[in-house]
Amino acid sequence: MFKVFGGFYDRYFSEDEALIFTLLLITGTVIMVTMGGVIAPLLWSMVITFMLQGLVNSLKKLKVPHRIAVYLTYLLFLGSTFIIFLIFLPFSWSRLSLFVNELPSMVDQLRSLLLILPENYPEQFTEAQVDDWLLYIQGEIGAFGQYLLSYSVSSITRLVTLLVYTVLVPILVFFMLRDSEKLLNFLESWLPEKRPIMAQVWHEMNDQLANYIRGKALEILIVGLSSFVMFELFGINYPVLLAVLVGLSVIVPYVGATVVTVPVFLVGFFQWGFSGELMQVIVAYAVLQLIDGNILVPLIFSETVNLHPISIITAVLVFGGLWGFWGVFFAIPLATFIKAVIRAWPVSHSGQGKAQT
Repeated sequence: MFKVFGGFYDRYFSEDEALIFTLLLITGTVIMVTMGGVIAPLLWSMVITFMLQGLVNSLKKLKVPHRIAVYLTYLLFLGSTFIIFLIFLPFSWSRLSLFVNELPSMVDQLRSLLLILPENYPEQFTEAQVDDWLLYIQGEIGAFGQYLLSYSVSSITRLVTLLVYTVLVPILVFFMLRDSEKLLNFLESWLPEKRPIMAQVWHEMNDQLANYIRGKALEILIVGLSSFVMFELFGINYPVLLAVLVGLSVIVPYVGATVVTVPVFLVGFFQWGFSGELMQVIVAYAVLQLIDGNILVPLIFSETVNLHPISIITAVLVFGGLWGFWGVFFAIPLATFIKAVIRAWPVSHSGQGKAQT
């Protein structure tokens, strides 16, 4: 047994850097799992800084001084945040309230539709089945109402948390942008002088992670705006809410677009029934998803992500289960990081030979 473990250690941890890197990975994972909620403002700030760093670097390439590039980028960030919190979110919340108020009438329409099924198709559907379905729907609506009530009760705590984030995150983003080089040099001072594994992983992930975050934000914006224009042209109800859902659906590859099809179909059905307008919306939505998957995504992520679909879906399930929304958002970068670590990890064949002997 000791020979087996000794051979495994000699093969994969023959270099000191491999052991140090393993300890860093374990420590980082433990901190994320146990203290993710506490350090959430710091994580948000790091993500936003990573997204904005590309604009700072582009301005510096145009001979703009570093400090001025940081100020210009930070002003753009504050302006975008102002638009989102003071214009977009209140408008979306008002549309959501209107949708919730109209839920009872939608349920009545669905109830009428289900009650017709036993009359028209007595061999396929029975009144008992329809009653069970109606009871299930009423139970789900009741659970949804209780969730909204509990959410509103805890809204004060959520509001305080949002206010803290609103103050802390912009401050952290500013100092991270301004002192990015100093912070990186400080972190490097704690690492070994010779670190080929970390250097290879860093160089492989730096550009890919930055391109992925900025590309995913751009994809959400393009898909969301395109779907909003499409829904407005067709005159479907709640175009803003549906556009937000469609835009956010691109976060979860392969699954998000399929899931969002359900609310798009239901809203169109309750508005028009089984009609030509509903079919036109569904066809247009399918065309939008085809354009996103076959044209937009290859253009944005052509050199960023090279993972098998099974790996992507597995990463979404695992990291989404661990960290919720942010786990889903960063599932692909985290999977890419694991792939980069495996590729860079040193393997000593001499250690394997010792284990076999």
